[in-house]
Amino acid sequence: MQNGIGILLIFLILTDLLLLGSSRLRNAIRIGAAQGVALGLLPWLAHGHLTGAALLLGAGSAALKGVVFPALLNRALREIHVRREIEPLIGYIPSLLIGTGVLAAAFAFGARLPLPWESPSPLLVPAGLFTLWTGLFLIMARRKAITQVLGYIVMENGIFALGMVVVEAMPLLVELGVLLDVFVAVFVMGILVFHINREFDHIDSDQLTALKEGAP
Repeated sequence: MQNGIGILLIFLILTDLLLLGSSRLRNAIRIGAAQGVALGLLPWLAHGHLTGAALLLGAGSAALKGVVFPALLNRALREIHVRREIEPLIGYIPSLLIGTGVLAAAFAFGARLPLPWESPSPLLVPAGLFTLWTGLFLIMARRKAITQVLGYIVMENGIFALGMVVVEAMPLLVELGVLLDVFVAVFVMGILVFHINREFDHIDSDQLTALKEGAP
């Protein structure tokens, strides 16, 4: 079981690095979907046995993040006819270099962080922190609204992974509430992406700051 959770968390870190270096939006969505499906196994692996709560939480997470969210994002991608993230605020090579530094810092911080319960794996806290940072970085360093929506999902993946540290004390209802909040947020942001593109012929969120109220 320890080997399984270790492999899953290494996969989580690798997908974060791929997201930092990916310019193709469709590939980024696929990577995010693979990450969501993999995280669906985390509650079971963290528990060490398959309980009803772990099965429900894992299945719900995998269904939403591995199927529903990617389908919504791919539909938005077909509507906006955009294939790549062009001219990000921070380039892909610098993003990977920064990400490598943050990953090292996450391991150093995770080793010193006092936890109320023993972590199922020494990689869990560093991987969760790095995934959380990756999602936040995508929101801040990319121009396309659809990439920022994906960053929001990735950021929640990090929160989900960190929640496994206190899974025994955290009620299932709280985790399901987080998933529901993310579902609603992604659904609303998907609608906004569509309308932004329809009205302004682009989905570069930074250009929205240039909008001015017309003269009366």
